Amino acid sequence: MASPIAVYSLPDLKNTTDDALPNYLTSLDFRQSHFLTDVRLALGYSAVIIAAVTFAFDYKLGWDETKEYTYWAVIAYFLLNGALTSWIWFAEKGKIFQGVKQNGTLLTIASCVTKHNPIYQLVIRWTDPAASEPFDWETRELTAPFATWFSSDGQFIAKPFQQWLSSEIPVIAVADGGGSHKRTEQGRARSELPSTMMQSKGPAIHVNSPKGKK
Repeated sequence: MASPIAVYSLPDLKNTTDDALPNYLTSLDFRQSHFLTDVRLALGYSAVIIAAVTFAFDYKLGWDETKEYTYWAVIAYFLLNGALTSWIWFAEKGKIFQGVKQNGTLLTIASCVTKHNPIYQLVIRWTDPAASEPFDWETRELTAPFATWFSSDGQFIAKPFQQWLSSEIPVIAVADGGGSHKRTEQGRARSELPSTMMQSKGPAIHVNSPKGKK
């Protein structure tokens, strides 16, 4: 069992959930693409290498011998960092999963949270390989409180999270065999969570209580 996280920390809640989502989808035979991450790493490491090499040459040869090269290195460094920032904001756009299934279904998922609001937000886009237009994307936006799949002591509970996804996203429901995506099962999974309220300085995170209890 994974270590519990701080239930008052939105970044921890989001990051743990973000990490769980690709694990679930790859278990359903979606093949994840790491292209966006690879480009980001290439840009970042290239800028770091340029800075390191420039520093080493300046340290060894002195400013007078390297100032012309340093000038161009600084320009290259800022260009790479500008490209990295643009890539993160305009290409990745919060995407946590890009993948394809053997039948040709393409799936991309982006996540975000709003400050002081413990609600997980997803934007899902997918294609239907049987459609007349092969790249005709369908889009759906989903929201759910983190308390749906986190216990009061910060343990991530995979089953209600997976049931939430499969109940709302048709391509995941089909890949999951059409069983775990039923809303009635999702409701039972929520009721199994401990009855509690996670309080913090920000908005409280409520976990559904069994009927008859407060």
